Amino acid sequence: MEVTNSNVVHGSLQISTEVIAKIAKLAAMEIDGVTDVCSGTTGVKGLLGKVSLQKPVVVELLEDVAEITVSITVCYGSKIPFVCEKVQENVKAAVQNMTSITVSRVNIVVAGVHSVTETSVEE
Repeated sequence: MEVTNSNVVHGSLQISTEVIAKIAKLAAMEIDGVTDVCSGTTGVKGLLGKVSLQKPVVVELLEDVAEITVSITVCYGSKIPFVCEKVQENVKAAVQNMTSITVSRVNIVVAGVHSVTETSVEE
């Protein structure tokens, strides 16, 4: 889906939801305590072991108003509500400033917790 803005002086402007999702992902990664923007499992299938992966950032547009859902992994020891609030604020501000699209909601899914020892083991 695309947002079309016909108020552009010498033509038209279309912004795809993929662009909005990329802006949201980059804005989320700017926040201290976020280690990754990643896919999470959703629904009953995910709980039963049948993995149903969704995109890390989902953008739903209804009449040029966006609702964005971002799945993140947080760093162990971070205050999750504080990190999520900062992600919501930063994503909303970035999308609205760069695209002039109104963001009605930014939903956060905490898909995991990353610890320092996991990084050491991977290396």
